[in-house]
Amino acid sequence: MEKAINKIGKMCFYGVLGVLLVGLVVGECIYLLDYKGNKNIVRKNLANGKLLTLAAEENGSDSDVEISGQVTESDARPIIIERYLAKYKSPLLPYAKEIFELSEAYGFEYYWIVAIAQQESNLCKKIPEDSHNCWGYGINSSGTLRFENYDLALKAYASYLKIQYFDKGLNTPELIMKKYCPHSNGSWARGVQQFIDEMENGV
Repeated sequence: MEKAINKIGKMCFYGVLGVLLVGLVVGECIYLLDYKGNKNIVRKNLANGKLLTLAAEENGSDSDVEISGQVTESDARPIIIERYLAKYKSPLLPYAKEIFELSEAYGFEYYWIVAIAQQESNLCKKIPEDSHNCWGYGINSSGTLRFENYDLALKAYASYLKIQYFDKGLNTPELIMKKYCPHSNGSWARGVQQFIDEMENGV
């Protein structure tokens, strides 16, 4: 009887010990899994945080670049005009800002006044004396259209371009040439386009 009790006691002891061991193992597994899970979560959060930071930095940079690009693109146009006129030592150089503002006011691209002046008079260096007419318009057998100064000439010419050409859908060198210089074999349009490209490409 005593042996049986001892046997039962040992079985209970080992049973309890086994349960405790199993519980310990299971608990350890759960702990490890939880730890790894948390670690992964931490890693993921750190990674996401880094990515978010990088994304924010990149987005911030992109925004800055985009804004800067817009500002630069907009503000570069009068600078392009000024540099182009300076490169060719044009008498129109002091009027670079006015050329841009007139182009904006009349709603056409900044390069037209300059490109046509380059084609017609080498940027005002070859014009009828004291005419201030750099664009060869109003010059015919009956006389020459003259202006007191370049300021008046620019204002008159900008208005002329808008009313006589752009408002009528003549908005490419080829289309403008048909009315502006109808007897040209195409060289007028090619020349104007070349000068537009020079300004646009910073040549």
